Amino acid sequence: MSTLNRLVLWNIDHTLVDVGRVTRDAYAEAFQRTVGRPLVRLAPTPGRTESEIIFETLAFNDVVTTDDHLPSFVSALTAAFASRRADLRAHGRVLAGAREAVEALAHVPGVVQSVLTGSVRPNAVLKVTELGLADRLDLGAGGYEDGVYSKAALLELARTRAGERHGARYPEAATVYIADSPRDVQAAHIAGSPIIAVATGSATEAELRSAGADRVLATLADTDAVVSAVAELTRI
Repeated sequence: MSTLNRLVLWNIDHTLVDVGRVTRDAYAEAFQRTVGRPLVRLAPTPGRTESEIIFETLAFNDVVTTDDHLPSFVSALTAAFASRRADLRAHGRVLAGAREAVEALAHVPGVVQSVLTGSVRPNAVLKVTELGLADRLDLGAGGYEDGVYSKAALLELARTRAGERHGARYPEAATVYIADSPRDVQAAHIAGSPIIAVATGSATEAELRSAGADRVLATLADTDAVVSAVAELTRI
C-alpha cells in the first residue's frame, strides 16, 4: 500500500468485539434506574446510535418519554458499563481477525485508525480498552453518539478531528468505514466514503451487498484481504 493519508474508522460492536451479554445487562440496569421497573424488551441495536436504542426501548416498554429520559438513561447506562469492567473482560470477546487487522493497518504508513460508533464515548472507550484494542486506535479522533448527530454526520466529524489531530487532510474518498450492518452502509454512502462490510453481525453477506457495501467480507479473519480492501478503496 503506497503512502497516502488514509483514515480507517471501525465500528465497535459486532465488528471488532462482541459484548452483547454485558450490553444487555447494562441496559437492564439503566432502565431499572431510570424508569423504576424491570426491562422487558430491548430494542434492536445493529447500526443504531445509543439514543435511537434508548428511545425505542422506552417505547417498546410503554414508557411515555420526557426531555429528561435521554440524559438520565445515558448517565445510568454509562455508570452501568463502568461497573462492568471485569464483565467486559470475562464475557466479551474480540472477533476473529479483528486484533490482527487493526495491528496490520497500524503498520501501514499514512494510516490513522479510530472508531465510528453508536455508543457514547465512555462506553466505547471501555469496550476497546478492556479487550485490548485501544493502543492502535486514536480514540480522540473518533465519532461517538452524543444525542444530536447521525452516524453519517459523526463520520464527517471524525474526519475533521483526525485532520486536526494529525495535521493532514482525510477526504471522503480516503476515509474507509468498516462495519457490519446495512444502516452503517447507508451512513457511509450519505457521508460519501467507501465502506467495507463484514458479516459478523446480524446481517448476511447478501444483505450487505444488497445495501451497497463497496466490499463485503465474511469475517476479518483474512488480514491480507482487509488490508487490500482498504488500499483498493482509497486509491485517490
